[in-house]
Amino acid sequence: MDRLAAFEIFIRVVDAGSFSAAARHFDIGQPAVSKAVAQLEDWLGVKLLLRSTRALTPTEAGQNFYARAKRAVEESGEAVVAARGTAAALTGKLRVSAAVCFARLHIVPKLPEFLTQHPDLDVDLVLDDRNIDLVEEGVDLALRMGNLADSNMTAKRIGEARRRVLATPSYFARCGKPSTPVDLLEHHAIVYSRDMGGGEDWTFRRDTVEQSIKLQSRVKISATEGLRAAVFADMGLAVASEWAFAPELKSGLVVAVMDDWNLPGIALSALYPTGRMASSKARQFATFVEECLSPEFAPTLLSA
Repeated sequence: MDRLAAFEIFIRVVDAGSFSAAARHFDIGQPAVSKAVAQLEDWLGVKLLLRSTRALTPTEAGQNFYARAKRAVEESGEAVVAARGTAAALTGKLRVSAAVCFARLHIVPKLPEFLTQHPDLDVDLVLDDRNIDLVEEGVDLALRMGNLADSNMTAKRIGEARRRVLATPSYFARCGKPSTPVDLLEHHAIVYSRDMGGGEDWTFRRDTVEQSIKLQSRVKISATEGLRAAVFADMGLAVASEWAFAPELKSGLVVAVMDDWNLPGIALSALYPTGRMASSKARQFATFVEECLSPEFAPTLLSA
């Protein structure tokens, strides 16, 4: 059995959801696909797929094997490219995890440009504000903001954005503009509850002066899209990444105040599954994301 070829067949079966679709992809007979998967199962001594009249479903062992088999196939391709010493076109599928709002504002609008540059590459965006398991979900690249809790991840910090105090002009017209951290105590705040950088408690700095404030909040929201909607509804002010409101800060729909006071920035990192060498397509997509960020709010590039 050609194990690498069998790996590729199994990966295509899982991706396509059927033996027949995998057979069409490789231009071989369906019995050959079934035989390759059966030989893999015999070799491994575990069941990889649950077969029914309607669908094929990977077992738990099959899911784990899929992620690692995919890694092995991709890294074998990387080895070929490195040996040849030439740049190869990006092909296959790239699975990327990112926060919903960040992807909607900064990645999706420019994704057609990336796909045009790489016509043989398919991109699968997994949008979730939670930190998912990269290996379990078969993710090649994750874009995460804030401090990274898992130090075992292969990671590269690719940027940092400011956090700012912001609201709509109509809110500030009605409630007044704060000019110092203490002024914030007179305002209602909308708190992004998943922000590990501060949430309700923030430390502002200006020159040698430091002031810590607990925001007065009646509303806490666990998704950035909800935070944006609440700000647009004039429910209060928010402390948020400028990435989350980049279009509105540019247009004036939202304005920032107290910019002479500094807040902790928020980092953007590219993460790769543990023990995995980043593929060319994952690295190039990370570079693409840097280019996607609005020039007005481009991150300060940091070393790896």
